[in-house]
This record gives sequence, C-alpha cells and structure tokens, in this order.
Amino acid sequence: MKALLQRVRKASVEVDRKIVGAIDGGLLVLLGCARGDTSAAAAKMAKRILSYRVFEDADGLTNLNILQVGGSLLLVSQFTLCADTRKGTRPSFSTAMAPELAQPLVAEVVEHLRVAGVTVATGVFGAKMDVALVNTGPATYFLEVLASQ
Repeated sequence: MKALLQRVRKASVEVDRKIVGAIDGGLLVLLGCARGDTSAAAAKMAKRILSYRVFEDADGLTNLNILQVGGSLLLVSQFTLCADTRKGTRPSFSTAMAPELAQPLVAEVVEHLRVAGVTVATGVFGAKMDVALVNTGPATYFLEVLASQ
C-alpha cells in the first residue's frame, strides 16, 4: 500500500464539477493499493498517516502529527501510485490491486482514521476526479507499507 501525503492549507476533490470532499488545513492523502495488500496493511498505513510528524512545532521543526495539530484529511484513492514504472515509456498497472479488492481496503483506511478522531473527507472511488490543493511548504511525503510487514 502506498500513500502520497501533501501538507495543505486547503484541498478539494470534484466529481462531475461538484465538490464531493474538501478540507481547510491538514493533509491530502493519495492512496494506492497494490496486489497482495491486506487489512493488516490498511491498519498499519492508517497508523503511519496518523503518527507521521510533518507539521511544525513552535520552534519551526516538523515534530507534530495530524492529531496534534487538529488537522483534517482529504483521502483520494489513486491506483496509479502502484504503477510499475521501472522500464519503458508507459506505466504498467499489473502491480495495482483490482478495484473490487482495493475499494474495501481504502474504506478500512478511512475508517481507522475516523475512529482515531480525525475529520476525513474523501473522493469517490473509481470516479474521474479533479483534485485541487494548496501545498504548504511545499511538503510532500511518500509512505509505503508492504503486505509482508
């Protein structure tokens, strides 16, 4: 399972020109499920997202996590994160999880985040989405949880 975290001042996602999810301040999380990912990987990814220290403290050091700053999350499923780009000029999606298997895992991640007390907005799984954001920093981080971990 792979996640791209972007620290944002604001972010939103539209489907058919209608905003379906938006946040003011927090993290935009693009989440991809790879073949072999499990519920255990979903739980571990949620825990990593919650505890990842990417927000500045009073001294300007990135020592605070999303819970400590009271931020929100906008989580958008993005299977292209799991593309195999090691060769050629076109990505292969053979390493991405099939949509019917990935959708429940994405939902599990969202549920873990909400249970922890974070406000979570989402996109629409499988839809063509337009994502807008104001990345502060800029600050972007790539997390990966292997199915075998």
